[in-house]
Amino acid sequence: MPAPRAAIVIPARYKSSRFPGKPLQALRGADGVSKSLIQRAWEAGMAAQGFAEVVVATDDARIAEAAEGFGARVVMTPESCRNGTERCAAALPMLESDPEVIVNLQGDAPLTPPWFLEALRDAMADQSFDVATPVLRCDAEAHAAFLEDRAAGRVGGTTAVFDRSGRALYFSKEVIPYTGRTFAAAETCPVFHHVGVYAYRPGALAAYAGWPEGGLETWEGLEQLRFLENGVALKCVEVEARGRVFWEVNNPQDVARVESAMERAGIL
Repeated sequence: MPAPRAAIVIPARYKSSRFPGKPLQALRGADGVSKSLIQRAWEAGMAAQGFAEVVVATDDARIAEAAEGFGARVVMTPESCRNGTERCAAALPMLESDPEVIVNLQGDAPLTPPWFLEALRDAMADQSFDVATPVLRCDAEAHAAFLEDRAAGRVGGTTAVFDRSGRALYFSKEVIPYTGRTFAAAETCPVFHHVGVYAYRPGALAAYAGWPEGGLETWEGLEQLRFLENGVALKCVEVEARGRVFWEVNNPQDVARVESAMERAGIL
């Protein structure tokens, strides 16, 4: 089946409760040059092949000015958008490519490799589900980083559990499934890191914007749980790291961690 026509939307807001001004945080690349987090996210989206357009969606003039300054197309969305999915829904009528699939590349995930985005779009050729998201099996280092964050009282990345067909069962900022142990480098870890990217068909995106926030979504602070709470099947698409470290900028402490990963990967 041919890949559907797809657009990438990068939602970005200034008023993050855990990290205000996060999209404009400077991140140093492997060459020592600093660029804003939103620019690095946009460059990650632009590196993916076969997408009709890449757009930054924001409600903040400072982010819009910065994005336009490095050449991104910007669409202004309402300040009332409560999360990135709602912001993608608000951006949908302003997209120029009339996409069959909208890929939400969150603005705090500059380490997202292009093959994650391409694999997610290609998975949407299967018409049996309307929403999909990538998951990455944790190695021992990533699992230890999750446990370190939780032990320190920090909210780090998100984990996912899903059934044998890939249908999501739950997402959490806790480390699930519980293992009670760490893993050696050669062991297979049963924990999957949820990659902060989503693919939606336009109808699913429009429906989401009309639903109230759910209880689980509110407690966990995870927007994708609104789909599960409304009975929508969400497909988890397993992707491969290919030697790359994946981590989002969730807290100020993550800046050094992501900069180190960019240096190791040679990301300029």
